[in-house]
This record gives sequence, C-alpha cells and structure tokens, in this order.
Amino acid sequence: MLLSRKAIVTPLIVCMCILGVGLIQLPRLQKLLKSKQSASLETLEKDIKSENIRLHFLKKMPTFGYDNIIADFVYLNFVQYFGDDEVRDKTGYSLSPEYFEVILERDPRFLAAYQSLSISTSLYAAMPERTIALSEKGLKSLSPWVPEKSYYVWRYKGTDELLFLGNPHAAEQSFATAAKWARNFSDEESQFIATSSQKTADFLKRNPNSKYAQIATWAIILNNQVDKKTEKRAIREIEALGGKIIITPEGIRKIAFPPKD
Repeated sequence: MLLSRKAIVTPLIVCMCILGVGLIQLPRLQKLLKSKQSASLETLEKDIKSENIRLHFLKKMPTFGYDNIIADFVYLNFVQYFGDDEVRDKTGYSLSPEYFEVILERDPRFLAAYQSLSISTSLYAAMPERTIALSEKGLKSLSPWVPEKSYYVWRYKGTDELLFLGNPHAAEQSFATAAKWARNFSDEESQFIATSSQKTADFLKRNPNSKYAQIATWAIILNNQVDKKTEKRAIREIEALGGKIIITPEGIRKIAFPPKD
C-alpha cells in the first residue's frame, strides 16, 4: 500500500513542480509577448535575468527520475526563446547555453538538442567553447549505437571546432570519429555520413587550412533545414571561400567547389 501511494505521489510532485514553474512564467511571457514591441532594453534584460534564475532552479531541482520530462519542457522553452527574433535582435542569445546546460544534464541522449546547441550557442551567441564543453560532456553518455545516429554529435562538434574555434586538428579527429561510428550501420544515410565525414577528415589531415573542408562543413549547416538567417550566413561563407551555390533544373541545390583548395 505504501509503495503504491509513493508511486502515485512522486510523479504528482514532479508534475506540480513543472506546472508551478510554468505558471510562474506564464504571466511574464504573456506580458512580454504583448509589449515586446515597446519594451525597453532595461525591461528585456530584467526578463533575461529572471529566466536565468528559473533555469538555475531547474538545473538543481530534484526530478525523482523524470529527467526526460524536464529536458523536453526546457527544450520547448528554448524554442520559444530562440524563435523570438524581435527580442533576440535586442538582447542577443546569451541564454542559449544555459538552456542546454539543463537539457543535456537531464537527458544527454537528446540527439536533436545537439544541433540546436551548435547553431544557437556557437553561431548566434558566439560561444563555441561552451558548445564544445557541453558536447564533450554529453558524449560521455553516448555510444556508436545509443542513441541511434549519435554520430551526428561528432559532426556538430567538428563543425564548431573548424568554423568557430579555428581548430582543424580537433575537427579532423571529430569528423574521423563520426565516420567510424557511422560505419557501424549499413543504411544509406549512415554510409553517406561515414563517407562524407571521412573525406572532410582527410582534407583536414592533408591541409589543415583546406577551403574544401570549410566549404563542406558550411554545407552541413546549410543542408540541416536551418532558418533563413542561418541559411544566408552559410551561403555567404561558402561564397567567400570561393564556392558557388548552384540550383539544378530539378530544383536541387548543389555546391561547386573552387578550382584549387
């Protein structure tokens, strides 16, 4: 009887905690959405501080084994935060790594979160060091088989190391590891990732400053169904490196590499 009661009460406590945090935030979020056009920078910065406090609470809050629920909840909050372009243009993206501190601490196998981490924290918040540190910590909980397609995390890590940290040697190792993990699977997608990752690693091994490798890495970002802002940035970087974006008659986007690496 005691065990049964505990089984009922524990998830109720977790749900009440999550709901309580959500209800605390709801009036503020509604107010912000209604007044964000006229809100002063000072007001928006206060909102950022308030959100940061909430994230630190969620980081330390006991979950009684319901870590995945917390991770999903915070990821939805991040999507709302990241997608509010109007406010982010004023305040920047400094909270991005704070969201993923919570998300990946609670669920390091949340594969989709790593791509969002890379784009939001390295590309937008200009904090690639935080991205790498969070990725390296999360990778300790991953294996080539769990979760499925976890080789993508090594790809994201290599992208950050090459394009934002300027560390081609570390990037080479990350892409080589992505290729090694992907080879464990026989499906077409995994084999493509294995081949393309190995090619990037080989480019970097022969020439750490390889334009081909950098273009191919920007192409990874470009082909990941990113938002328009990120897409334009990737295209600019590819063209600056001497590459060209070509649209085939079938509407397929391809990249033409420069004549010389």
